[in-house]
Amino acid sequence: MLWKYRGVRIRPRMRNNVIMTGTIIFVPVFLLSMFFFWADHLFHLDVMKTVKHFEWNIPLLIKSVLCSILAGGAVVTLAYFLFNGAYKKLYHRQKIARMIFSNKFYEKESVQVKKLFSNETAAKEKITYFPRMYYQVKDNHIYIRIAMDMSRFQNRFLDLGKDLENGLFCDLVDKEMEEGFVCFKLLYDVKKNRISIDDAVAKDGVLPLMKHVSWEFDKLPHMLISGGTGGGKTYFMLTVIKASVDLGADVKILDPKNADLADLEEILPKRVYSKKSGILMCLRKSVDGMMERMDEMKKMPNYKTGVNYAYLGLKPVFIFFDEYVAFMDLLDMKERNEALSYMKQLVMMGRQAGYFLVLGAQRPDAKYLADGIRDQFNFRVALGKMSDTGYGMMFGDVDKTFMVKDVKGRGYAYVGTGSILEFYSPIVPKGYDFMSSIKESLVGVEGAQATAVASGSVSDQTASGERRSEASE
Repeated sequence: MLWKYRGVRIRPRMRNNVIMTGTIIFVPVFLLSMFFFWADHLFHLDVMKTVKHFEWNIPLLIKSVLCSILAGGAVVTLAYFLFNGAYKKLYHRQKIARMIFSNKFYEKESVQVKKLFSNETAAKEKITYFPRMYYQVKDNHIYIRIAMDMSRFQNRFLDLGKDLENGLFCDLVDKEMEEGFVCFKLLYDVKKNRISIDDAVAKDGVLPLMKHVSWEFDKLPHMLISGGTGGGKTYFMLTVIKASVDLGADVKILDPKNADLADLEEILPKRVYSKKSGILMCLRKSVDGMMERMDEMKKMPNYKTGVNYAYLGLKPVFIFFDEYVAFMDLLDMKERNEALSYMKQLVMMGRQAGYFLVLGAQRPDAKYLADGIRDQFNFRVALGKMSDTGYGMMFGDVDKTFMVKDVKGRGYAYVGTGSILEFYSPIVPKGYDFMSSIKESLVGVEGAQATAVASGSVSDQTASGERRSEASE
């Protein structure tokens, strides 16, 4: 390809983008308004008489200037709201231009220029090198491309991701090398990508959680959720539980504090555990069930090496374990080692058999997620306000500035891409009844399964599983 559009090139003049644009809008409106006030005087102007007997119309002058300033300011304000998207792009380009100047990513030299109306000369600085940097907005992402032109700034250009992320209030999604350019891909205006709980519907091994973020549990098994009181952790877990029930999955719920999730025992009998003995029994039986399923899968006629549960038409099993760290603190050493052994087996071998853990904790203490357990949670969400230590436990040592916003259900997520993204959990309307909604989903799924068995359409589920397995491969 001889030419490729890379966006708007950043120029030195753009460091005053907002002021210049505001001036371009303000000045014509100001002059037009002044003309409106003084039109009558201008049309009846006698130049000779005015020069000899000049008098200022002070009241009119004050009135016209004030009204013209107000008119110009009103039009600028109106333009800001009507064309807010265009304003943000101007402002972004201004920030990038100013970043170039403040970091001195340019070269200049002093040249002699002739003064106007004089034969004398004066020294003036001239920019001799300004980096080829391009700005583009596409599909709700910002692309910043910087030419790798072998200048002395090249290595510093490669490390601008965090500065761009913090300066533009975006999330760095990707950094890749194009031909002669490094391209930073940033997610723009993240909150607009928030979805409703009704849109969080799992299908073919994928659960959408934002417009651009999905939990692909067949590829990225196991989810870790953390967050303090009021951060939205419980509502988010209930949202994932509802989606799992809608999917027809086998759902098990472990709630050692006998709190919100334990209330689901009414509609999910014998699948909710809140006592220590019951939780340990559920973990043990889940491991046994997983091992039995793996043996059964190998005996199925359509089994082949590398296929997963979906290919064979088996339903997934989701184990929701809230307040995991609090539960581990209640156990003695023997029980703790037993629980950790079960957890490790589930996270290490659960993917192929379709056993998925969703772990919730206010603080994901590293001692209970050791031996590589945390790294097996390929989808991690931290909601609400957390300390730097808490973020470190969730995401490890990452070069990310975490900011706090007073929005319920807002936080950060690791979705298997290598980057930490700003995250907003699906919106739950005020007064939403999870109990009734999950009960309706359960009744609907059971009815659909009974109909499928009666009509002999189980083979369709196997075909769907084959498609999911092939897609995940």
